[in-house]
Amino acid sequence: MFVKVCGLATTADIDVAAEAGADAVGLVISGTSVRGLGRDRVAELVAHVPDGVLSVLVVNDTPAVEAAGIAAALGFGALQLHGRAYGPGEFEAAAGVFPRLWRATALADGPDTRVGALGEEVLLLDSPRAGSGARWDLSLLDAARPEGHWLLAGGLGPGNVAGAIAAARPWGVDVSSGVESAPGVKDHALIRAFVAAAKAAAVSPATGSAPAQPSGAPAGP
Repeated sequence: MFVKVCGLATTADIDVAAEAGADAVGLVISGTSVRGLGRDRVAELVAHVPDGVLSVLVVNDTPAVEAAGIAAALGFGALQLHGRAYGPGEFEAAAGVFPRLWRATALADGPDTRVGALGEEVLLLDSPRAGSGARWDLSLLDAARPEGHWLLAGGLGPGNVAGAIAAARPWGVDVSSGVESAPGVKDHALIRAFVAAAKAAAVSPATGSAPAQPSGAPAGP
């Protein structure tokens, strides 16, 4: 089970996520998110991400081409374009600068749920209110379940991630607010508990067997 811990703000956050076994960490540049950081701080943090852990730049209100330039300049492993502001044109333009793109959206927006539909290598399905910690109706996936590299997000935490994995059968999961003690402040014990629960769920009786990581799976930076 691929696990991404998003919205990290300190080097200690990164260390804990990596030591817990997270496959990826997300750093946010945003003018509207409580987890948004400045470019200089993001540069410091991405340089701290250890080998073997994928670094993901997450944006929701930065122009796609600008975000792609930042991801390339700072040495990120992937760029996550999050939300309705990024359509096919934005993805195409960003790919010309930085090809390793992730697409994050909500089923409530009626997106194309085919992984790679906009040229992305990973699709992330989130709550309509990203970063809110709000859960959403996973039964909606019955009519629009992606195949391949897709992450489940939205309202996940250590106590419910196993059940969500069993219900949604994703390739991976993403967490941010579900491992916080306050908005934007990561709780290291919750990070450890979440990663452990997600990894254990991948081989639990509820989900059958661990999902194979297909060839071409996202690699580290």
